[in-house]
Amino acid sequence: AGGGGGGGAMAPAGGKAGPGLATRAARAALPAFGGGERVRTRAALAALAAARSERALKGLVKGVTAVGLVPAAIPAAFEELYATYKGAVLGSGVPGADDREVAGVLRAIAGRTLKEFLEPYEFPSEHKRILAPYNYYEFGQRYVRNLVNFERSWLGHRERWDDVQARLARGENVILLTNHQSEADPGVFALLLEQTHPELAEEVAYVAGDRVTDDALCKPFTMGRNVFCVHSKKHMDDDPATRPRKQKQNMKTLGRISKALGRGGQLLWIAPSGGRDRPDPATGVFSPAEFDPAAVDLMAKLAGKAKKTTTLFPMAMWSAPVMPPPAGLEKDLGEQRVTNFSGVSISLGAPVDPAGVPEGQSLSDTIFEAVCEEYAWTDRVIRLDESPPAHFSQPFLAGQKERQAQYL
Repeated sequence: AGGGGGGGAMAPAGGKAGPGLATRAARAALPAFGGGERVRTRAALAALAAARSERALKGLVKGVTAVGLVPAAIPAAFEELYATYKGAVLGSGVPGADDREVAGVLRAIAGRTLKEFLEPYEFPSEHKRILAPYNYYEFGQRYVRNLVNFERSWLGHRERWDDVQARLARGENVILLTNHQSEADPGVFALLLEQTHPELAEEVAYVAGDRVTDDALCKPFTMGRNVFCVHSKKHMDDDPATRPRKQKQNMKTLGRISKALGRGGQLLWIAPSGGRDRPDPATGVFSPAEFDPAAVDLMAKLAGKAKKTTTLFPMAMWSAPVMPPPAGLEKDLGEQRVTNFSGVSISLGAPVDPAGVPEGQSLSDTIFEAVCEEYAWTDRVIRLDESPPAHFSQPFLAGQKERQAQYL
């Protein structure tokens, strides 16, 4: 279910292969761990493929840590992720979302993360999603799919998504300026559009910060997306010595974005806030983080210079409960991860023409207000359980149970 090859890391969980078999496989592979990177990777992935239970997986993660293949903090982080993901999946009540599925997903995560420690992937300025020999896109979709309560999820303004698709088909570009709530956002975006707009779901390119390209747990998920890699202003000075290098890469990435817009047919996703939304400390309620006007103006400038017509669309994302971010901004990689089974939503505002911004108001404020307006609708419907407005629909429910059964 859910993905391509990769040393069996995505093979179905289940069967009677218990910790004894997994331990024997790990011990048999240990001599190879002293060999070259490729030999060690194959041996480690083969050992993980034999682990079909929670106990076996956790034991193997501890084993590869003990022989020095991964940092000492990994077993505790893995056990924490296993516990929270298991709680979310088993608590969902979805038929087939059981211990077997949890083990399959976490085995895949363990395998892909281990591979990053042994053979780290270096992201170029413009990264194209990797579908073979291992399907990283389906790997990410499988993980997020189990966390989405589709019955309580919504797509806002389907007709505007139709408009976006039509623009792209004409060779035009579309830039989505959106708030950002969780590491699961790319998966959520794709899941809500895969039934009606599969090209948008799969071909969108994300402007992504270095945290999702440097964190070993994040990297496998990012590898399944089209990404333009930048360094966020929020983390530009985490290490002052690296600032010149980061600035140089950002300039290179802007050049790649400009070329993509020049080719046409490009759908671009960017969060002008520079990071994820955070909850109000007093209420715990999430709302969109303020946009950086410089980031919005830069996108407008790129759009204006593009050889192909490029349109700016505000977009609201509601997904925080699925994978809530830390309460505060963290400099160190390896944050705590919590998962929940929750409804989600994306809603598209009307296109914004930079030349038509009201006098006395900035482009950034105009777009941010549109995002907040759409977000407010979603928040009332999902969090406060109010009736959905007329522009909300659930086209992804068609055939959803069949697709879920296929993946599970």
